[in-house]
Amino acid sequence: QKETMSSLNVSAYIIPGTDAHLSEYIAQRDARMAFMTGFTGSAGTAVVTQNKAVLWTDSRYWVQAERQMDCNWELKRDVSISSITAWLIQEVADSDGIAFDPFLFSIGKAANIPYRNLAPANMVLKSLPDNLVDTVWKDRPPVPSDVLIRLPDRIIGRTWQMKVEHIRSQMRDNPYKPTAVLLSALDETAWLFNLRGNDIPYNPFFYSYTLLTLDEIWLFVHKDRVTKEIKDYLNGSCFQANCVQLIEYNQVRKMLSDYLTRPGVKVWIGTEYTNYALYELIAPESLTSDYSPVLTSKAVKDKTEQRILREAHMRDAVAVIQLLMWLEKVVPEGKETEMTAAKFVNECRSKQKENRGPSFETISASGPNAALAHYSPSNETSRKLTVKEMYLVDSGGQYLDGTTDITRTVHWGTPTDMQKEAFTRVLMGNIEISRTIFPSGTRGECHMLGRRALWEVGLNYGHGTGHGVGNYFGVHEWPVGFQGNNIPFREGMFTSIEPGYYKENDFGIRIEDVVVTVPAPTKYGHNYLTFETVSLVPYDKKLIDTSLMSPQQVRTPNLNTLVRNCCVCVCVFVWVCIISARTAYSKYAFDLRLTGCGVYLMVMSVGFL
Repeated sequence: QKETMSSLNVSAYIIPGTDAHLSEYIAQRDARMAFMTGFTGSAGTAVVTQNKAVLWTDSRYWVQAERQMDCNWELKRDVSISSITAWLIQEVADSDGIAFDPFLFSIGKAANIPYRNLAPANMVLKSLPDNLVDTVWKDRPPVPSDVLIRLPDRIIGRTWQMKVEHIRSQMRDNPYKPTAVLLSALDETAWLFNLRGNDIPYNPFFYSYTLLTLDEIWLFVHKDRVTKEIKDYLNGSCFQANCVQLIEYNQVRKMLSDYLTRPGVKVWIGTEYTNYALYELIAPESLTSDYSPVLTSKAVKDKTEQRILREAHMRDAVAVIQLLMWLEKVVPEGKETEMTAAKFVNECRSKQKENRGPSFETISASGPNAALAHYSPSNETSRKLTVKEMYLVDSGGQYLDGTTDITRTVHWGTPTDMQKEAFTRVLMGNIEISRTIFPSGTRGECHMLGRRALWEVGLNYGHGTGHGVGNYFGVHEWPVGFQGNNIPFREGMFTSIEPGYYKENDFGIRIEDVVVTVPAPTKYGHNYLTFETVSLVPYDKKLIDTSLMSPQQVRTPNLNTLVRNCCVCVCVFVWVCIISARTAYSKYAFDLRLTGCGVYLMVMSVGFL
């Protein structure tokens, strides 16, 4: 790579750990940072110069990076752009070239911060669309060969033609009058056409872009993966404005350039996921940037999506309760570990109807490991489960009809007073958010309600309070949630609520439920919303100190709904048992595991009451 850099008059090359769609999870073929450094963590940036190789990452990965990198690499315990640019200014001579692949940089990262920091030092930042790592990665994994699939009609509330027209209507209503929308996030194209793939770990996405104009549709995809059935599905009976032109994936930059030569065009982009390689082609007068209309439309689930996502959470609850029942039985024997627990819950989910695998790597954490909010067990770190420690499990599943995410914290022995108080205050935060009533269009300000009970005694947590959840999509579905850059809440949005508390080197607590925004009747006002809990797994009664809770919290609709839903869930489980008996088992057999889950729910509900 250094020889290639010399031929291009480049003194430093920046290698981020992402893909061309700025995805949360990336395929192995896009793991360029890992290929170069050996470091496999999910966050980091590498820089190679003619005589140095340096990696920046955050505190979660310092130990892992030191173990995985060889002596050619130096670790910087930081992730800020200012740290990277300051190092470049120190190491690279004035007027020397610093290169990057614009496909792997967001608009903000490539267009604003580096230029602002490097320009005063006379550094030249070069955009090189041909990635230099790829030139030396001889055995780079190929594009997956799996064909694309379409969602079955029974779980589709809106056809792709209806979705296209909805987006076009937003284009026509936009005061800046865009003539096209460029879709860069992988879930945008998948949602628009009701298609799914298998290119990205934990996410049913496929490599794609879409350029949607008022009278044309360009779908950029690996065409050899599009079957005749999918071609007919997209173009079987189309008229001009709804004919999908299939174009090779790697032609997106060229075709966008060609489109921009047309007179009077203006492209609407979403700033969160559009990479700099496409952004840099668009002149300011031809650009409209805002939230992507597809991402904001996708955030509001239609009636069919709401129904099937609820059903997916019902089946998912079976798997999680199976895990909790099993652990309660076997942990006192002292043979199980964080890794065996994670494996068990994944196996339970795999047996559920429509399951397509986990939605992320299971966080199975005991004792001090649970104090690391995003810890996942490995052969080196996995602890044995014991009745003397708290246990946190954060897991989720992908189902053909929905995506799930749930966290429960339990204790099989005798918790300390501090542990019970911390758990109860985390639960109080979850309840306060879920029971609040707010005007439609409110943003995520109510995240503070999730922290108030903790703040009152000087406790806090350092992660976000919640994120959107999709229908067989990404488990972290932007732009729904409680962060400052999330969109306002509307009826039909699904989000997690997940306050927590983490005592370093001791224990961690997180209580995560998925909720849906529903209308809230009020005495005087109209168009108010509240949250309805969709998750169906009970909380650990042993860790709840009701004396700390207000009467309203104890009687909250959230807890009451959970209890009522448990009873409903029992009926659902019995129904699932009957279906199982007719299919996977003999004609007269019942799935005792599912029935046991129903009994467990009833016992937990009665015990809490």
